Amino acid sequence: MSTEIEDAREFWNRVADDWQTQVGRDGDANRRLNSDPVLWSFAGDVQGLKVLDAGCGTGYLSIKLAERGALVTGIDFSERMIAIARATDPTTDFHVDSCSELSTIEDDAFDMVVANYVLMDTPDLEGTIVALHRVLKPGGVAVLVFSHPCFPAGRATVPGNRSGATYVWDFPYFQRQKCIDPPWAHFTSEFTWFHRPLSDYWKAFIAAGFAVIDFEEPRVTEDRYHLVETERALKKSQACPYSVAFKLQKAAKSA
Repeated sequence: MSTEIEDAREFWNRVADDWQTQVGRDGDANRRLNSDPVLWSFAGDVQGLKVLDAGCGTGYLSIKLAERGALVTGIDFSERMIAIARATDPTTDFHVDSCSELSTIEDDAFDMVVANYVLMDTPDLEGTIVALHRVLKPGGVAVLVFSHPCFPAGRATVPGNRSGATYVWDFPYFQRQKCIDPPWAHFTSEFTWFHRPLSDYWKAFIAAGFAVIDFEEPRVTEDRYHLVETERALKKSQACPYSVAFKLQKAAKSA
């Protein structure tokens, strides 16, 4: 395991309990209001499908997939994350594995792979995409949601008295970079993530053999405005794209 991957695993082990507080069983506000509706739209009916929740964290999405009838396997490289997931739901198959390797999973094993806010956290983007492609059955679908690389929320300022948002970059957007953000909310640890331009993600998908069949920049829709807790939070959701969502497909075998 590379030093960067080992460092990332140690970080997520360290913040796993705080992460469970943040996400819980239903996801945080961003997931509930912005990206989860798109994720479920892209996933469609999962009843009876074999689904891999890649980078499952403490398991909230795995549990929701199982509630919708999917046959779920959840993997994460953080032992502490998996321990929390197993304690929360002993009936789901959770085990430790790295998204960049998926060494415990055979080729062509799943109908669907979901990676929800994972790709910006893996040190090995290309290796992860190749591994996700490998474990999908021919014709299988990958639903990938990750923090918007063009407009990172941690670099956004939304003014209180006018519309719009301002983003401040201290390095070139096209430069790949390991980023360290200060603690936020109830977290006491700095957050580590990896910036790549959006085009690098797209190129990794195509190089691995995927076809891009849908794309969205999730945002709160008008029918959900009433669920946003404050006017300022609503304004930020309307002004700042928190994430991107891709639906990819592995080519079917030729007849």
